[in-house]
Amino acid sequence: MADLSLSLSGPGSGAPPAAGKHAALRDTFGFDAFRPGQEEVVDRLIAGRHALVVMPTGAGKSLCFQVPALVRGGLTVVVSPLVALMQNQVAALRLAGVAAGTINSSLSREDNVATWRAAAAGRLALLYMSPERLMTGRMLAALARLPLSMIVIDEAHCISQWGHSFRPEYEALTGLAGVFPGVPLAAFTATADTVTREDIAGRLFPGRVDPIVAGFDRPNIRLAVSPKADVKKQLLDFVRERAGRCGVVYCLSRRRAEEMAAVLAGAGHKALAYHAGLDAGARRVLLDRFLTEPGIVMTATIAFGMGIDKPDVRYVVHVDLPATVEAYYQELGRAGRDGAPADAALFYGLDDIRMRRRFIEDSGAGEDRKRVDRRRLDALLAYCEAVECRRGALLSYFGERADACGNCDVCLDPPTVTDGTEAARQAVEAVVGTGERFGAAHIVDVLTGRATDKIARFRHDVLAVHGAGSGRKPEVWRSILRQLVASHVLEVDVGGHGGLRTTARGRDILAGRQGIRIREETPRRAAGRKTVRPDATGDAARADPALLRDLKELRLALARERGVPPYVVFHDATLIELAVVRPADRDAFAEVRGVGAAKLARFGDAFLAVIARYR
Repeated sequence: MADLSLSLSGPGSGAPPAAGKHAALRDTFGFDAFRPGQEEVVDRLIAGRHALVVMPTGAGKSLCFQVPALVRGGLTVVVSPLVALMQNQVAALRLAGVAAGTINSSLSREDNVATWRAAAAGRLALLYMSPERLMTGRMLAALARLPLSMIVIDEAHCISQWGHSFRPEYEALTGLAGVFPGVPLAAFTATADTVTREDIAGRLFPGRVDPIVAGFDRPNIRLAVSPKADVKKQLLDFVRERAGRCGVVYCLSRRRAEEMAAVLAGAGHKALAYHAGLDAGARRVLLDRFLTEPGIVMTATIAFGMGIDKPDVRYVVHVDLPATVEAYYQELGRAGRDGAPADAALFYGLDDIRMRRRFIEDSGAGEDRKRVDRRRLDALLAYCEAVECRRGALLSYFGERADACGNCDVCLDPPTVTDGTEAARQAVEAVVGTGERFGAAHIVDVLTGRATDKIARFRHDVLAVHGAGSGRKPEVWRSILRQLVASHVLEVDVGGHGGLRTTARGRDILAGRQGIRIREETPRRAAGRKTVRPDATGDAARADPALLRDLKELRLALARERGVPPYVVFHDATLIELAVVRPADRDAFAEVRGVGAAKLARFGDAFLAVIARYR
């Protein structure tokens, strides 16, 4: 647990309210300039205007409201969904010299009361709370008596019922504008398509608010999708290529997460399983290990979700198809937050499509919601089956255009696309001829002419299409069937037994009224295997490995003393620059990116002592 016992005394921030945005950025956080997209948000909030901000994970959205909070003075309330995230952000702010606090259920009543008294006395710049803590009559009345400067809602997509992770407790936040009519509201999310953005704006803000969309691209993450074969072997091969590096493996179920952790641990990897079936204490221990120990591979369900802020996650793997493009984008965004090269790999097959369609139909949602969910699943399948730049397919979903990225499997190993009309006609004929009630495995057996008991029992060996596709291997036919489902030539009968059936487009192909192009399935590299190792690029290649290792060991020791993740002390980029520049004194140390005044005073001498041994 983060150390929340640091002093709450002081004027409320590491920079006086009158300080400008650049002074706050430099003196408190140790940065000379804003990242692309940040300054527009900062300026709007300093001016006291509402803001809905969509900014990719790792782009520095926290600074976008932390800097205005210091410049404007008064108290900024930050709403966050996760205790661990709140505590880590508060710990990071305090180490930077900012008086910040959190009121949450994991702290004692005495600690929460002390934090509230500090806020009421004007000794806090930022106060973090969960929506449940904030939206009580007593808390709202108490805050109304304070000089409230701004209210920030993090993970704002949780407000929208059209988003991928709607949370009922967030819905009450839609009343904030009425309770605090003169206070600017700022809503931040990394993941919101057009429908979700419009819903957030309409529900949260009075009148019109123009969203600031800072882009969705994460160019340092290499994207790859592979058809499922032996997914355990595929995962082992993938992780083996990245042995000793931190990663996250997303699984559909608790059982699957534990199974994959066991497979990886059996191969010698430090793998842990995280899911909602564990009690809160066990999850807290696992999260602490993930954040502080190097080389952990966390196999997890979506319970391992928002607020997992670890900069050096080198890969995210999905061994099951996620629910939507939004969910996938947020989950792959756990990788490469430090800007160094990272991988996002997805394994999927026809069973994943059948399962996801069944989830939609059995959800109990209204028809409008089901229609949106079907459309979102179709968009995800289009991403999986992309024959042109995969990043372009992903970004187009969020309304962005992109040229070929050169950093996805499709760009690096372009597929061959051919006229697939005849293959599609044979597949549709096999589906129709067998009664539109059999799954992909049986259809492949029919097309390749196998003599199975099932084929003999149903006399499918007398069909004209039996063996018509024997010139293609079974794995090629499986790929074709998957593409035909993604293209709505065939569909999975989720209302029946999960068999394949034809669609209007399939009947048009069978009648010769339409054609289709398909991707030829050829042996491909394991997803993402061409990734450049992060420590072999840029400044890291110029750093003395022994010095960098000692700096990381010191950082880990300091972090453990304070009960915070290592990146809260300094990010890897700061340590790499220290190892390259090797400052000899505090003045030179202060020039390193990410070193603010408070961290210089707190940690400078210890790091300078390590560096001195290498000078």
